[in-house]
Amino acid sequence: MITEKIKFGTDGWRAIIAREFTVYNVARVAKGQAEWLHKNFSSPCVVVGHDCRFGGAMFTETVAGVLCANGVKVKLAKGFVSTPMISLGVWELKANQGVVITASHNPPSYNGYKLKGAHGGPSSPKDIAAVEALIPDEVEIPAFPLTHWAENGMLEYINLEDMYVDYLKGKFDFDALNKSPFKLAYDAMYGAGQNVIKRLMPGTILLHCDDNPGFHGQAPEPLDKNLKELAHTIATTPEIKIGLATDGDADRIGLYDENGHFVDAHNIILLLVHYLHKYKQMNGKVVIAFSVTDRVKKLCAHYGIPIEVTAIGFKYISEIMVHEDVLVGGEESGGIAVKGHIPERDGIYDGLVIYEFMTKTGKTLKQLCEEVYEIVGTFCYDRNDLTIDNDLKNSIIKKAHDGGYTKFGKYGFNRVETIDGVKYHLDNGGWVMLRASGTEPLLRVYAEGNSKEETADILADVKKTIL
Repeated sequence: MITEKIKFGTDGWRAIIAREFTVYNVARVAKGQAEWLHKNFSSPCVVVGHDCRFGGAMFTETVAGVLCANGVKVKLAKGFVSTPMISLGVWELKANQGVVITASHNPPSYNGYKLKGAHGGPSSPKDIAAVEALIPDEVEIPAFPLTHWAENGMLEYINLEDMYVDYLKGKFDFDALNKSPFKLAYDAMYGAGQNVIKRLMPGTILLHCDDNPGFHGQAPEPLDKNLKELAHTIATTPEIKIGLATDGDADRIGLYDENGHFVDAHNIILLLVHYLHKYKQMNGKVVIAFSVTDRVKKLCAHYGIPIEVTAIGFKYISEIMVHEDVLVGGEESGGIAVKGHIPERDGIYDGLVIYEFMTKTGKTLKQLCEEVYEIVGTFCYDRNDLTIDNDLKNSIIKKAHDGGYTKFGKYGFNRVETIDGVKYHLDNGGWVMLRASGTEPLLRVYAEGNSKEETADILADVKKTIL
């Protein structure tokens, strides 16, 4: 029997359900994880849960059964949960590791397997690689039902949603937030964050906060192109002053201002640094992924805050947060963590920090963005995800690394960086970056210009050049 190699990407192993993401392959990963746990801990314990995707409960039961059969105690979440809930549960319950069955923002045909560390964030790259190396080609799936393991003390059911809600109540003044003059709209994108806002902020206008494992056919990624209903709702409802969206497992964020204009992750990172440092007098290093705007460097220089750039993948940011004092750590994709919380991306937590910023200052999201622009200048960012076959994708990336591109249409460049992908600093002050997705058949093209029109033109010229 030929067995495919299972590889973890920037954030877990993801694959198409019933093709590569099968019960058997999930059991293989769980077996490798169990071996790793026994190599590193005397009486290992793991927190396990799933988001709203198709097959989540079935795959989670497989993980729990294999872990229990291999001597690993399991604390199993009731119902669907977000990734931040699993990470918080690992931290609060002092477990050794966490598992989330989720494909995050990927299309609904995908599911995935994320590993979480004892620190309450993504497992380190070193630990993930060690688990991956132990995944066997063959595995025996235990025949015992979960009731067997519960009766034998190997499995315990836990309510992570209650734990997370109680945690948030200790972090934010919800009496004040629920009296905010700025009405909030929240789009869960049919994801695992849907119950939290319902419970904590009953006056919120809710979109897509119901059970739909197929996400109505759309990838649950909080990008402007996927959130047209939220944008329209804000633009046509005068009392709504901010829109919050989170992805399938609620660890990524997207925002809209009072005019229904999208506020991307670059701006959110800038706002969080600005609020936490200037208004809340908090300090610490800022850590950003390679694909984040250089305007964050400019803001940090303005405030005298140290900054570090990492490869793409929140696991690299989280690892720094565990060992150093980090104020904000964030990615272009909307995964952001802040000081005072666990070292984990959390779209709901980040959204509440921004909402608190608005409520305390009495300023709209647009006005707060303008405060930041007074320091770093205005800019416009966008990204094209080009669906192309792997051979073409790899050839483009190889050509970029080999110096094969000298300009993109009318846009020349003066500097190239290759921390992760290839980033070209353009003569007009903007930049372009090419990077192959590690989890999908996509070539990501990132661009920043001085206006929306210029950024669109840069992306068009890049596409013509590389295809």
